[in-house]
Amino acid sequence: MVKSLFHWKVLVNLLFAAVIFAGLVWLTFRWLEYHTNHGEEIPVPNVMNMSVHNAVKVLEDAGLEYEVDSFKFDPRYKPFQVLQVYPTAGSRVKGGRAVLIKVNPRTFAPVQVPDIVDRYKGLAFSQLERVGLKVGDTIYEPSIQRDAVIRMLFNNNVLKPGSLVPRFSTIDLVIGTGPKRNIAIPNLVGLTVAEAKGIIENNLFEYGLVEHEDGGQDDSDIVYYQDPAPGDLRDQGMQIDLWASKKTPSQMGSRISYLNSIYRVKIDTSLPPVRYEEVPVYVDPEPITAPVPKQEISKTETPKVEASKTEKAKPNNQSTPKSVEQKKTTPSTTGNQKNAATNNATEKPKAKKVVVE
Repeated sequence: MVKSLFHWKVLVNLLFAAVIFAGLVWLTFRWLEYHTNHGEEIPVPNVMNMSVHNAVKVLEDAGLEYEVDSFKFDPRYKPFQVLQVYPTAGSRVKGGRAVLIKVNPRTFAPVQVPDIVDRYKGLAFSQLERVGLKVGDTIYEPSIQRDAVIRMLFNNNVLKPGSLVPRFSTIDLVIGTGPKRNIAIPNLVGLTVAEAKGIIENNLFEYGLVEHEDGGQDDSDIVYYQDPAPGDLRDQGMQIDLWASKKTPSQMGSRISYLNSIYRVKIDTSLPPVRYEEVPVYVDPEPITAPVPKQEISKTETPKVEASKTEKAKPNNQSTPKSVEQKKTTPSTTGNQKNAATNNATEKPKAKKVVVE
């Protein structure tokens, strides 16, 4: 096996393969030198601050290709003025090499307007400033949406969300003032449904139930009844219900009477109003004292009476006036006598004459 590798035929084949490989490598490098213009380099000319037209002409004369791109707008420079070159000026490149030049655009790059309709004005201002737009005039217009953006204006034209405008453009906003209170309801009876809806929207009300007599949806039907009634005071944004028919309102008398019994209920005010009066409460200024119970003397017991040394005994017929006088005494007098007797408990009790009948 090893001897066969050193056979003269094998060695000739290996030598022949090496010569072919070396020749292919030499031809490849020669072709690359010819194709890439090896050793032939061109310096990039200085085209900074030139106009784009002059810069392109200079690059073409130098045998270089070019690519033009817009740079971020800078108001300090002229429109279409070259602000950046790559490779930089003075660099040596092959002939036909593309040089990238960036120029100042005519104005700011356009931006997409965000959708801020029906949103609060504070949020709308921040969204516009975030994309590089400025808020101009704020025009207030009657609307049930208080402090909400109704529409956007650009150069006095209505601007739709998603439109492209230059950066730092000024956008005017129309903002709602909110609903008004106590506005008279318009008379819609006798009008078509389409006309009634238009008047409702113009007065900043909303139409709610629209009931057609035949059950259809024809806006050419005539309105013969509405709720609330014409002339009633309501706040803007409230709902107005409509009843429509192919017939005229004069032909719908029975139906109108039926609806009046439901939606026009009258309150009887003939009865006098109920009066509520306060009943005064009498308060006795003098406190009520409990009566002092009378002291009863049992007839079975005969009290012992000590005769006064200074007084002489008198007959029974002469003591009658004293007994009558004692019966006429009031409970308060008796109470006072008891209190006096208590206070003089330490003193010697005085003799009393009591007559028992």
